Amino acid sequence: MNQNQFETLINLLMLFGLFAALAIWWMTKHGGTRGRIAERARMAAATHRSDNVATDDGGDTMTRGERVMRRLARIGDKIPFFDAKYRLKLQKEMVRSGYRSNLAVSILLAVKFFCGLACAAATVMLGSRIPMVGAYPAARGIAMLMVFIVGMILPEYVVAFRASRRRKMMAGCLPDALDLLVICTNAGNSLGVSIRRVANELKTICPPLSDEFALAADELKLSGDSTRALNNLAERIDLPSIRALISTLTQSMRYGTPITQALRTLSRTERLAHIVSLEEKAAKLAPKMVVPMMLFILPAIISIAAGPAVIQLLAFIAGNK
Repeated sequence: MNQNQFETLINLLMLFGLFAALAIWWMTKHGGTRGRIAERARMAAATHRSDNVATDDGGDTMTRGERVMRRLARIGDKIPFFDAKYRLKLQKEMVRSGYRSNLAVSILLAVKFFCGLACAAATVMLGSRIPMVGAYPAARGIAMLMVFIVGMILPEYVVAFRASRRRKMMAGCLPDALDLLVICTNAGNSLGVSIRRVANELKTICPPLSDEFALAADELKLSGDSTRALNNLAERIDLPSIRALISTLTQSMRYGTPITQALRTLSRTERLAHIVSLEEKAAKLAPKMVVPMMLFILPAIISIAAGPAVIQLLAFIAGNK
C-alpha cells in the first residue's frame, strides 16, 4: 500500500468516525422511552405540516426550487440533533429576518447540517496539506470536528446578520412611519386603518417595515385583540423604539387617552433620536478617514508634489557623473 492509498484510507476512516460519533450521540440522547415519545411527536407534527403545505400548494404546480426547499425541509425535520427549545429560538430569529414560512426552521437546520458535513469533508480531504497538522491523523481528526462545528454555526451568523441589517433599515424609516401614523390618526382613522395606510405608503420606501405593519393590520382585523397583535409586532421587529411605540399605544387604549397626542410626542422623540444618531455618525467620520487618507491619498499627494523635484535632482546627479 503506497502513501496515497494510505491517506485515502485515513480520510475515509475519519469520515466514518464522524458519522459514527453522530449516531452514538443520537442514540444516547434519544434512545430512552421519553426520547422516543418526543421523537414520534416531532415527526408526527412535521408530517402533518408537510401534508398541509402540499395540499395548499397543489402538488404538481411546484417549481424546481420549491421542490428542493421541500426536500431540505423534510431532511431538517428528520435531523434529531436539535431539541424543541433550540428550534423555537431559531424560529424567532428567522421571523425577525423576514422568513415566516413554516418550513424555514427545517430548511435552516438542513443547511446547517450539510454545511458542517461539507466543511468537515473538505478538511479531511485537504488536511494532509495543512502544515504541522497534516502529518498527524489525530490532529486532522480534531480539526475535522472543529470545522464541522464551525460549519454548522456559520448559517446562524448569516441569519443573524440579515436580521440585524433588517432592523437597522426599519429603525431608519421608523420616524417617517410615526409621522404618517400621526397624520392618519389625526384625520379620524382607527388604529387598524391607520396602520394599514402607513403600510401601503411604506411599500417603496421600506419594504420590511411595510410588511410588518401590514401583518399587524391583518392581525388587528382578524383577531380583534389589539394588545396581542401589537405585542406580536414588537416581538417580530425587536427594536426599543418599536417597543416604546407599542407600550404607548397599549397604555393609550387601556386608559382612554388620545392616541394622536401620544404618537406626536413619540414621533418627535424618535425624530430627535434619529438626528442625534446621524450627528454621532458624522462626528465619527473624521477619525475613521485618517487611516485611509494616510495610506492612499497622502502618498499620491507627496509623489505629485515632490516627484518633479526628485526627477530633476536625479537628472542633475546623472549629468555630473
